[in-house]
Amino acid sequence: MSAADRDEIEDSSAPLIEHLAELRTRLIRAVLAFTVGMVICFTVATPIFNFLTQPLCQQLAQRGQDCELIFISPQEGFFVAVKVSLLGGLFLSFPMIAYQLWRFVAPGLYRSEKGAMLPFLVASPFMFVIGAAFAFYVVTPLAYDFFLGFQQFGAEGEAVTPEVGAPLSVVFQGSAQEYLNLTMKFIVAFGLCFQLPVLLTLLGKAGLVSSRGLADVRKYAVVGILVLAALVTPPDVITQIILFVVVYGLYEVSIFLVRRVEKKRVEQLRAEGVLGEDEDLDDLGGVDFDDEELADEEPEDDTKRP
Repeated sequence: MSAADRDEIEDSSAPLIEHLAELRTRLIRAVLAFTVGMVICFTVATPIFNFLTQPLCQQLAQRGQDCELIFISPQEGFFVAVKVSLLGGLFLSFPMIAYQLWRFVAPGLYRSEKGAMLPFLVASPFMFVIGAAFAFYVVTPLAYDFFLGFQQFGAEGEAVTPEVGAPLSVVFQGSAQEYLNLTMKFIVAFGLCFQLPVLLTLLGKAGLVSSRGLADVRKYAVVGILVLAALVTPPDVITQIILFVVVYGLYEVSIFLVRRVEKKRVEQLRAEGVLGEDEDLDDLGGVDFDDEELADEEPEDDTKRP
């Protein structure tokens, strides 16, 4: 191997080493932020868990029952505190994690790409919080109202319709860990589902999906949403219907947002003379003008992006 070849290899490997070093730094800072948030939440895990039990306690109070959860194993209390701290630590550290992600990818982006990604980076946690709040304050109480309706007890603890044998009471005595698992499942599932408009709008802005294409596959989206509702929610028809209605509504909102992105792109191309007054994006023949515009720009940091 000649000296020139060795120099070329060394020059090409240097940016990779710099990228890996930068990635390591960002990951360490993100993990430290998550660890700090987890430790903070672990010290107040009991108040956080008590807050998460509000939907259940409200439904039990309406039935005149005490709100009591039990530990069915000695270590269950510890694992409940750990799960609460994991969820709380993720919420607390998410701004720092998103910031470190942005700092890692931003130097390699064109100015127009930064302007396109930053709003979605801000909207993503906002939509997750909205979805989590909707699950906690709307869906979870309805689900527990449905589940607790299968109890049977009379005024003195006897079964409502005793037929054979001694009177039987079937009342809720829930496990703290099982309750937390189900509640977190609701919160995370709805939080992720509320990311749908953000994701599809970003893909539409990148030219990977179109409003017409999303509308054409609407019937397949309905089937997919029904399957999703059946998988991420318990066997409760009410919550499955709510999740389906919400996610399908978000899908329609996504089509509207993608259509607005396309409208702005058409207006820009018409102003530049690329499109005529009667032409649309479909008349471009698959040409990605965003890439052509970016080709005329220079990256802000040549060492980060060729």
